[in-house]
Amino acid sequence: MTERRLTFGAVAEAYEQFRPGYPDAAVDAVLDYAARPVRSALEIGAGTGKATRAFARREIAFTATDPDPAMLTELRQHVPAAVATVAAAFEQLPLDSTYDLVFAAASLHWTLATDRWSRVAALLVPGGVFANLGGPFELADPQLAAEVAAARCELLPDGVIRAPEPDASGSDLRWPGNELINSPLFTDVRQVEIPRRLELSAEEYIGHLGTVSAFLTLSESDRRTAFGNIRAVLPEQVAIAADITVHLARLS
Repeated sequence: MTERRLTFGAVAEAYEQFRPGYPDAAVDAVLDYAARPVRSALEIGAGTGKATRAFARREIAFTATDPDPAMLTELRQHVPAAVATVAAAFEQLPLDSTYDLVFAAASLHWTLATDRWSRVAALLVPGGVFANLGGPFELADPQLAAEVAAARCELLPDGVIRAPEPDASGSDLRWPGNELINSPLFTDVRQVEIPRRLELSAEEYIGHLGTVSAFLTLSESDRRTAFGNIRAVLPEQVAIAADITVHLARLS
């Protein structure tokens, strides 16, 4: 897992180009839940700042962290100068500052489970808020999704393509909500769904796949073969199911 979370810097510009941003509705869900002013925030795994800029527009003193310096270099081109950056993995962050909000956007699954929640708690002020933004980025047409899976399965079977997210089966809440609700460190756990549908060209969809860690671990030759096989089954435009799930919790 550690190796895969450090693959994105090599394609930082493509990540910025082909990964979608976050709507104001997601930020509103977090700030409304907080129910008090959020003056400071720490982001885990900020990447190129897709979520960073959405929150930073709300006049929050912001610290964006990421283990890959190349991603932060790209981030600095797109966020306000006042945003502080720290090149470090979540597990390396010093626990000597606290924030009103600690959040992650499509990055929490790259953190190590050991001490994850105690570290989040240590970074929050009393009553502070943790938020996680996540969700699928999937072809909306099940038949097309099956054809794409068949086109890349020889090089990337399903068990490899999916991000290493912990299992939440048997729970009413998706991960990480299922862990938060069972943690004595947090209270008032909520799960908010924000529907989102996107329309991409076939080339844009292939561009997005080029920022997925499983594809980045392939050799250049295998990656070209996989993209060629996938492009052969794609129509010119594809519909994407990209709903955002927001998990919210308050420090007990």
